[in-house]
Amino acid sequence: MAYDVLRAVSDSDAYANLLLPTAIAEAGLNPQDAALATELTYGTLRRRGTYDAIIAAAADRPADAIDPAVLDALRLAVHQLLATRVASHAAVNESVNLVALTAGRGASSFANAVLRRVARESPGDWLARIEAAARSDDERLALRAAHPVWIIRALRRALAAEGRVEELDALLEADNVSPEVTLVALPGLAEPQKPRRPYAVTAFASPGGDPRLALSASDGAVRVQDEGSQLVALALTAATPLRAGERWLDLCAGPGGKTALLAAVARQNDAVLEANEVVPTRARLVRNALRAVPGEVTVHERDGRELAAERPEAFDRILVDAPCTGLGALRRRPEARWRKSPADVAELVPLQVGLLTAAVDALAPGGVVAYVTCSPHLAETTAVVEEVRRVRPELVELDARAVLHGVAQAPIDLADDGRAQTGSAQLWPHRHGTDAMFLALLQRPLETTDAPKEG
Repeated sequence: MAYDVLRAVSDSDAYANLLLPTAIAEAGLNPQDAALATELTYGTLRRRGTYDAIIAAAADRPADAIDPAVLDALRLAVHQLLATRVASHAAVNESVNLVALTAGRGASSFANAVLRRVARESPGDWLARIEAAARSDDERLALRAAHPVWIIRALRRALAAEGRVEELDALLEADNVSPEVTLVALPGLAEPQKPRRPYAVTAFASPGGDPRLALSASDGAVRVQDEGSQLVALALTAATPLRAGERWLDLCAGPGGKTALLAAVARQNDAVLEANEVVPTRARLVRNALRAVPGEVTVHERDGRELAAERPEAFDRILVDAPCTGLGALRRRPEARWRKSPADVAELVPLQVGLLTAAVDALAPGGVVAYVTCSPHLAETTAVVEEVRRVRPELVELDARAVLHGVAQAPIDLADDGRAQTGSAQLWPHRHGTDAMFLALLQRPLETTDAPKEG
């Protein structure tokens, strides 16, 4: 099962977090086997770069010169040999059999030779060998922490902006640890159970790590959702005092987790929520997420920039959960680190700026937009906010940190970026146990005055 998921990730750009749970459920695996399949899949994906370097050294050829189907089997085997308690002979034999089934006996002989060579040395010996061949300190860190160099540098810059660059090793380590399953209890429809999460009033951990029982009994009122995602949605609702009759918009709603939470809060406060998602399959996910919340939420299938442009001054609160690189969720989607490149950032930033600019123009006077990304990359976060504020200088940036402090049930360590009484907030896996969610809150003034004319 783990091998099939790895092949789908490699061949079809599939997402392991979508494929694996379905495969486990369809196979009816017991909890122990499900845990093993999960560890094999996610562990192999997380440390793919490190394992490729070890395989290349053991095979005396670059990893990308090995047949992809064989390479995935080798990666899976190396993870078992170097990072699990699976017996070495079992890991080698099962993986060689996989290669024989998928690529033939010649390839299986090659795999057998490579894996027996890997099994002869300890994990520490292999790590020392590949690090010795690195060309820079960052490349050594990339091999040790299983992150591409460009991501390490982006994370370092983001932490440095907070004066916390010394936390880099802890962040990289947190990215390589399986995250706790966190659930949301939609307000007014379900009550959070124990154990509770520390910050969001709606968040709790799944007892025993398996959420299926809690989910099936709730009819959609309890859902899997990272606590950071819950916090940023709740922050939008708490940024200014709520008034009955407000109009809200979730501009980039798919797959619908934040939409459902906003809809539940809107229902409690006599607000009207609309949602938008440009991708039809994701729009269907949004509608499905909303089924648990009584009342009608219109879900549009439009380019968010066009929709917002057609609704000037129409909304009191807008969530822009912008498409991003997802570098803040590498714990949950480990394959993303090997798929993304700096070119993806350059492609996404204009879209992020366009969506946020359009959302600002759709705000009613006094309205607030929450700009959210699941990425701490500065080009996708503070740089986007600064660019929008440059072209819309009348905007007021609220203190997102203060709003999160007000929303959180327990003290939350949010680093100051040096700006007094204003500024964005960044959550982190190593510091908060959440995805690395970024939040900025921009408010349109109640009254705007024209700039003085020259002369």
